[in-house]
Amino acid sequence: MENTTERKGNETAGLNLQLGRKVTYPRNYCPAVLRFIPRQISRSANGISKDLPFTGFDYWTAWEFSYLDSHGKPSVRILKLAVPAESENIVESKSLKLYLNSFNYERFGSDRAIGEAIEKDLSAGFKCRFNLEILPLSGCSDDQPGVPMDKFKCIDNIEVDSPSFKFSSGTLSADQNICTEEYLYSDLLKSNCPVTSQPDWGSVFIHYKGKKISHKGLLLYILSFRDINEFHESCAERIFSDIKRICSPESLTVQARYTRRGGIDINPLRTDCGECVIATRTIRQ
Repeated sequence: MENTTERKGNETAGLNLQLGRKVTYPRNYCPAVLRFIPRQISRSANGISKDLPFTGFDYWTAWEFSYLDSHGKPSVRILKLAVPAESENIVESKSLKLYLNSFNYERFGSDRAIGEAIEKDLSAGFKCRFNLEILPLSGCSDDQPGVPMDKFKCIDNIEVDSPSFKFSSGTLSADQNICTEEYLYSDLLKSNCPVTSQPDWGSVFIHYKGKKISHKGLLLYILSFRDINEFHESCAERIFSDIKRICSPESLTVQARYTRRGGIDINPLRTDCGECVIATRTIRQ
């Protein structure tokens, strides 16, 4: 198995990314700061063909968005993006933060005008349409779609002795004599940004039907991500692909929920059975 801890920077060389650079926040609306990364770079490295074995979305929430109304008075909103896994590109998170902050001193007459600008700019970079919600703070609630947490079983309390933090899918296995359906999760997912090496903390939720997956082997597999250098989206796709390839479940959904950085959280979901959301927002988010 390739040592992905040493792949840092190679995949994104030449893309002129904002991550890891000292930059000045634009004071006026500035789509030019956006940077996009082809999904196929990491997919090719992880053995995922262009004929994708999954569908899904990357769910982004931007908690720190503001603009000026037509009178120059600041307004604050929460933005929610659902980007299809079939999009050609992902957006670099720091560039998205710079872009969204470029609205801070810009006058827009309405949320609709804001939405039209954002949809135009991001759709051009994603090379596809995506879903955008612009929500007033009063329009947000604690009610989140997803499977109730009491239906999931946490695997983090399983005892393991000196787990390896060198990535390996070799601990994954399934009992060929037992068929089941399970909802599993772990709060021990950690990976690193492939550009800056800063840690990304998250929880991973798995719903499958098929031969019973070894819980201990799955936990050891998740722990082996601790030193891996990959973007959130790539980690979720790797988890899905490895479980599907090794354990061969009849159906599988994987959703990662990462803690926010710079006021933005990213929550990729990959599925082969059409599920849209399985995990509600976690307490760390």
